[in-house]
Amino acid sequence: MSIIENKVAVVSGAGSGIGRAIAINYAKEGAKVVVADINDEHGEETVSLIKNSGGEAIFVKADSSKADENKKLVDAVVEKYGRLDIACNNAGMGGPAKPTGKYEPEEWDKVIALNLNGVFYACKYQLEQMEKNGGGSIINIASIHSQVAAPNSPAYTASKHAVVGLTKNIAAEYATKNIRCNAVGPGYIETPLLSANLDKAAQDAIASKSPINRLGKPEEIADLVTFLSSDKSSFTTGSYIIADGGYTAI
Repeated sequence: MSIIENKVAVVSGAGSGIGRAIAINYAKEGAKVVVADINDEHGEETVSLIKNSGGEAIFVKADSSKADENKKLVDAVVEKYGRLDIACNNAGMGGPAKPTGKYEPEEWDKVIALNLNGVFYACKYQLEQMEKNGGGSIINIASIHSQVAAPNSPAYTASKHAVVGLTKNIAAEYATKNIRCNAVGPGYIETPLLSANLDKAAQDAIASKSPINRLGKPEEIADLVTFLSSDKSSFTTGSYIIADGGYTAI
């Protein structure tokens, strides 16, 4: 039996990269998946990939940085499937590369709006529904830069550190309500976003900084997220688990 058979799951930022891999893996493991993304074409493509493999999924367009869009997303999940068991809050952005003193307030605000405020909004409405269900599991996608600096990315670093703190608070507050909340910190992963911003030489240089000496694959993050979403990890909550090939170990 698949480990999240008949569960209802939502994944934000599921139109590509890590989010898409998570949505596909959720479906492979038996969940009904709601794919959320701001890009219609990419989101629908993820749904097609799931359906073509025999899974069940729908697409809901949503801007994760806005409170009302997060509420509407949860409402859409419940309208379609009647409940919400699993949520993976993956949508995020890097922001411009500048030292802290050069960051413009509007640039800072844009990154914080999606990477931190958006995760809070998502969790708020997911928690309300999961309380009605009698339980659930939330996975917030953080970063290795929830632990170490990313020079010239102050808003990204600050927001990802904050996501871990929010995750721990939720875990402590909702543990007795059968709701678990964990954070995953991916290292450098082979995604379209990474490829669009770094040439082959830069990617190889980053890969060489980890003991495994390669970039991670989206599917490797998806496997970890799926485990944390399932009852296989029933005693795990409030954790921040890094998957980075040993990048932060040295």
